[in-house]
Amino acid sequence: MTGGRRMIYEIRNYHYEPSAMTAYRTWATDIALPYIREHLDLVGFWVNLDEPPEVNGKPQDDLGCATVTWILRWDDIETRHSVMSRVFANDEWRSIMGRNPGVENYHRTEAKFAEQL
Repeated sequence: MTGGRRMIYEIRNYHYEPSAMTAYRTWATDIALPYIREHLDLVGFWVNLDEPPEVNGKPQDDLGCATVTWILRWDDIETRHSVMSRVFANDEWRSIMGRNPGVENYHRTEAKFAEQL
């Protein structure tokens, strides 16, 4: 908590094309993550191992589990909206995304917001 307020966490899940994950991992490690770490409070960034997921309950849709997950920490949602629009709407980020191994490989992206109990 900062100033008596609970931090919020943004959990981002990407369903990125599994056959392109090797190139994505290199792009993320060498190009995207240095920029993200410089500008955002990144809790962690994970890519799936080549292990089948454990799924219980209702079946998943055709995309299955997300292949990339990352978590950001924020003081509040207003700060998140302000910072995200600034960090990802500039020429430097557009250049980084231009080197992505294929934006068409993002089958779905999800962002949800949570607080820690």
